[in-house]
Amino acid sequence: MRKIKELIKKYEEIIKYLIIGVLTTAINYIIFAILTQFTNIDMHICNIIAWIISVIFAYFTNKLFVFKSRSFEFGIIEKEILSFSAARIFSLLLEELILYVFVNLLHMNELIIKLIANIIVIIVNYILSKFIIFKKQSNK
Repeated sequence: MRKIKELIKKYEEIIKYLIIGVLTTAINYIIFAILTQFTNIDMHICNIIAWIISVIFAYFTNKLFVFKSRSFEFGIIEKEILSFSAARIFSLLLEELILYVFVNLLHMNELIIKLIANIIVIIVNYILSKFIIFKKQSNK
């Protein structure tokens, strides 16, 4: 039991990130599914709407619970929001590219491809958050 506790402590940040990532992905996926299945809105617009809502959730949960960035100074918040948004825009473009290629060009199921794309995005977002966005705060 002690070994398990040590492993959890050692990998606490990654575990929390994965939990928040799953919740963020669930929010993104559910909103995307509802919009694509029950509206006539273009799939890419649905994806952007889902993305905006999930990014807002992800910023606050990552800042407070995963990377424990407790600073609320304007300059730090401004830097975090700008770099977080830029990283998420990059991952949105990556996701859009995946959706375009596999759904529009290869005619694969949009919900399955969305799920696969989200797994890739979670990995990319963790790397960017850990080593760029919340670097100072997470290494204190």
